[in-house]
Amino acid sequence: MNHDYDIVIAGGGLAGLTLASALAPTGARIAVIEASPPQADTPPSFDDRAIALAHGSRLIFEGIGLWDAIAPSATPIRKIHVSERGKFGFTHLDAAEEQVPALGYVTLARSLGQALLAHFGTTGIDFFCPALLVDLDNGHEGVTLTIDAEDGTRKLRTKLLVAADGGQSQIRERLGIKVRKWDYGHTAIVSNLVPGKPHANIAYERFTTDGPLALLPMTENRFGVVLTVPTGESEEILALEDSDFINLLQERFGYRCGRFTRSGRRSAYPLALITARESVRQRVALLGNAAHTLHPISGQGFNLGLRDVAVLAEVVANAIKTGADPGQETTLNAYASQRQSDQRNMALATDALARLFSNPLSIVSTGRNIGLIAADLLPGIRHGIARHAMGLKDAHARLSRGLSIE
Repeated sequence: MNHDYDIVIAGGGLAGLTLASALAPTGARIAVIEASPPQADTPPSFDDRAIALAHGSRLIFEGIGLWDAIAPSATPIRKIHVSERGKFGFTHLDAAEEQVPALGYVTLARSLGQALLAHFGTTGIDFFCPALLVDLDNGHEGVTLTIDAEDGTRKLRTKLLVAADGGQSQIRERLGIKVRKWDYGHTAIVSNLVPGKPHANIAYERFTTDGPLALLPMTENRFGVVLTVPTGESEEILALEDSDFINLLQERFGYRCGRFTRSGRRSAYPLALITARESVRQRVALLGNAAHTLHPISGQGFNLGLRDVAVLAEVVANAIKTGADPGQETTLNAYASQRQSDQRNMALATDALARLFSNPLSIVSTGRNIGLIAADLLPGIRHGIARHAMGLKDAHARLSRGLSIE
């Protein structure tokens, strides 16, 4: 087969563009295809969601050479405070205790996307956008894609196809890859909020009987808000006047940060756990949300996808460096085996947390709060939780250690 490309990345969102930027120095022939115009204000493009980047994700961006462009719009998280409304238990994590500049950083998907697009524009990588995938055939020698682009229908031939096309992955569906799916019956309401007191770079996770509420410190003394509500209530909450929405948040969070004064535009995202039963097929690799979509309870979904990027970029770069085929079975199997544990453990952990903190039984609630206090009093447990939150527990790839793949 005469290949037009070594790698085609289907999906020009955050994960897809990050992988393309990571692989650009290899000299491989790369193309990215994306259905939505970059300025579209809907997923998977770049909207106003607040994204929590773990410390480990900063290291990945540093390894790629992107962090300096991202940093100006990223607010550091110095501390994380976890509690349950109306209960006695709480725990905290502190960057100073972990000897890192920050546990993580908060930026807008829009700002992160702009930084990625600016860098991507310097790589010389072909970008078909908007372009719809019409058909694909993954044969032994390569993948043939049929896309409907602005200049008409065309065929692309590649040695490796990366599916970075989101939780409703069209490629995953076309290949018949089965998924495990659990609908939580909840929806995340995303907005931003101005507190009455300085946020002091503290992130809050407050568990309530209606679902968790996360407040993430942002620029201009704002919080990014992720409010989890039963799906049946989401339309009503979206339709609230700003003052009523603020009162709802105030009632669920309390006055630790003073009286909230202003909120931003609201968006809603239904919550489900989706994990693909296979992360690779013949000459195809699933990346990010196409492989796993998690509950946002600990803000780990995008960070998990970035660790996918780090490993896939490394195994593909190693193949290219040795003159091997980047889409060969051994390359894809190396990616799948290295990512299996982290993907499985993170899916189990976020699902367990979501279920544990939504259980209304008093005996379970008491156990939760004892656990929170134990974590706060025992440095060893707290350190383990912090490493997990910072994305360092399964960070073995070069990019995950802040090193270039070259």
